[in-house]
Amino acid sequence: MTEKEVNTQQDYKRSNADMAAQWKIDVNRDPNDIPLQDMDPAHDDLFAANKVLPYFERLRREDPVHLSENGPYGRYWSITKYEDIMAVDTNHQVFSSDIRNGGIRLGGQRLEGDPDPLTHLPMFIMEDQPKHDEQRRAVQPMFTPQSLMNLEPLIRERAGLILDALPHGETFNWVREVSVELTGRTLATLFDVPQEDRHNLIHWSDTVERLGDPEYFETPEDGFKELWNCWEYFDGVWKERLSRKEPGSDLISMLAHSEATKNMSPNEYLGNMLLLIVGGNDTTRNSITGGVLALNQNPDQFRKLREDQSIIPNMVSEIIRWQSPVAHMCRTALEDTEIRGKKIRKWDKVAMWYVSGNRDEEKIARANEFLIDREGARQHLSFGFGIHRCIGNRVGEMQLRILWEEILKRFKSVEVAGDPKYLRSNFIRGITDLPVVVQPH
Repeated sequence: MTEKEVNTQQDYKRSNADMAAQWKIDVNRDPNDIPLQDMDPAHDDLFAANKVLPYFERLRREDPVHLSENGPYGRYWSITKYEDIMAVDTNHQVFSSDIRNGGIRLGGQRLEGDPDPLTHLPMFIMEDQPKHDEQRRAVQPMFTPQSLMNLEPLIRERAGLILDALPHGETFNWVREVSVELTGRTLATLFDVPQEDRHNLIHWSDTVERLGDPEYFETPEDGFKELWNCWEYFDGVWKERLSRKEPGSDLISMLAHSEATKNMSPNEYLGNMLLLIVGGNDTTRNSITGGVLALNQNPDQFRKLREDQSIIPNMVSEIIRWQSPVAHMCRTALEDTEIRGKKIRKWDKVAMWYVSGNRDEEKIARANEFLIDREGARQHLSFGFGIHRCIGNRVGEMQLRILWEEILKRFKSVEVAGDPKYLRSNFIRGITDLPVVVQPH
């Protein structure tokens, strides 16, 4: 390593340390004691400590369209109520998802000049019309009802194998042994890559959320180098799919043969691959884990489940609402506009807090209760709405349904045996560790 590289790494570490000190927050402070103008729910530490929900409760009550200007993510608006989130999410003429306008998550910046192709990763969720629909349509056939019906027996078989391999009466991490395993195996099937490569898919998914964390990477550039290993892997898969005499029915083949995606640049291909990996892994795996935790915290609901297993499909929707695995999505205002009388300026960043809208009691009765037989449970915000609604939502729901059907065949209980650990991210509301013990019938 050269002296310049050493100095760069040291500067990066000092910069992160200075930033951490500058934006340090007391996660145990009662949010009702914070001056309203200083409220900023985007602090990642609040999510790592699982202390953010009371912030949103106060904002929904006192300032549902809330401006933050002095926190770690600069100026942005928090949209915290269900109906307002719906209004933003479905108005793509005024609110842009385009990566050049700042993209879909806090911290994204508008691009003034030519983007760096090594770190600028376009993907169809961060495109506006018409490109968004054209690229999304390329992979849509994977998620038709018939495709899901064909996939179900394989997911059930794999869920059974995963559950049958678990130790009885011993503590293990449910996230690693079950949640990650099932989603990783499903992803490998959707991409039609060897099952032994699923661990790479999970690793690249985790890398996306840890790019700026010095505990994982010396510099952000090191994180992006790891993601370009993902591109090298899938570049080989792409070339192999093109060499086949007949187009395959997997996601890579669909991208390689669609007019809308076959000429993607390397960084756009990588961006769309990471979108599919993260979308197929993080959201489902955290709902799988969040469901186990919620049923332990609400034993009356677990008893209800054991008495009537036909409630599982409805319970799956309630788990996804309760966990809200994607905490927020951002948009950028393309023109001056208003929400609840607040003046949103052109180019302002707007954060739709799905995790807050899913607890809005004006829209969802008893929203702070976990109720597996909730009426209208599917009317949650976790998949988004409008043109950007999660394309793989039915695959995620199917995995949760099948897994719980198979759990109840084998175990009388899945008992949480220690405190969960949460992901330090305001974007993916994740659980990294959940110690459990399973007890067979």
